[in-house]
Amino acid sequence: MTLSFLIYKIILVVVVFAVTLVVAMYSTYAERKVAAFLQDRIGPNRAGPFGILQPLADGIKMFMKEEVIPGASNKALFIIGPSLVLLTACMTGVVIPWGSPLIIDGTVYPLQITDVNIGILYLFGVISLGVYGIMIGGWASNNKYSLLGAIRASSQMISYEVAMGLSIIALVMTTGTLSLSQIAEQQHGWHWNVLVQPLGFFIFIICAFAETNRAPFDLPECETELVGGYHTEYSSMKLGFFLFAEYINMFISSAVIATFYFGGYNMPFIERFVQDPNWLAILGVVFLFMKIVFFIFVFMWVRWTLPRFRYDQLMNLGWKILIPLSLLNIVITGAVMMREEIFQLLFK
Repeated sequence: MTLSFLIYKIILVVVVFAVTLVVAMYSTYAERKVAAFLQDRIGPNRAGPFGILQPLADGIKMFMKEEVIPGASNKALFIIGPSLVLLTACMTGVVIPWGSPLIIDGTVYPLQITDVNIGILYLFGVISLGVYGIMIGGWASNNKYSLLGAIRASSQMISYEVAMGLSIIALVMTTGTLSLSQIAEQQHGWHWNVLVQPLGFFIFIICAFAETNRAPFDLPECETELVGGYHTEYSSMKLGFFLFAEYINMFISSAVIATFYFGGYNMPFIERFVQDPNWLAILGVVFLFMKIVFFIFVFMWVRWTLPRFRYDQLMNLGWKILIPLSLLNIVITGAVMMREEIFQLLFK
């Protein structure tokens, strides 16, 4: 690895990290504006023009609030919990291809921090670690409401990770790879995976709502029953870490949905108008972020439209509906891929 390539990778890491934080920060502003629009209100309009500085005001407020650690809590784990949640949320973006490679002076610079050939397994491994942060934070608080919220979150994530993993198995069968960059490349033109895996996409996006603890799957922080759930005892920026991680997860989930099923950075027919590879890379980043913004809006739209499920309904949906549908999707995918062999066996 040359020095220039190493410097490029460091810059890319910093840029992706900064963009992730900025998008998550302004997602809080967008959520308030979307909620206000759906409820025929104005929303934030005091901090800066059109309330555009509201996220900065919220961040300053979080930092300025008093730091409270309950006396009966496990102090070390109480601090580790929110830190682990935010860390795992930020780690997921390293395998996402943000655009096609740049070519500068004959050197190829991929717009992806690392292209591991088992990117999907890495993604699921890091996502599954996030539940430990929630569980540790809820247990370390020594509060019964926090513990109940943590148990709900862990059982919910475990339940929906099964259906999500099964839906991805069908996608891997179709694409033949675990690399996110190859999945994105294969969707060149109109070859979007949602056209061949509509049921898999439907299952995946439902599980994404549950994995990010977004409504109507926000039972772990159900204020009507659990005060605030697993972060009831948290204050100041440690509470901010929990809340911020939710928006980072929403951003990364939108990027993953766009990459898996909606072509990633690809836009049909763009090569007819633009031939320069660097301009194609830049436009690819723009196209990907347009898709991400759309799915972030869908997350918010659902939150302010649907009421939350009861907990038994949440478990029934995961175990009795989504998992059987995921298995059925795998069978259908296999049958379609082997249709010629099956036809010969049946009618030879």
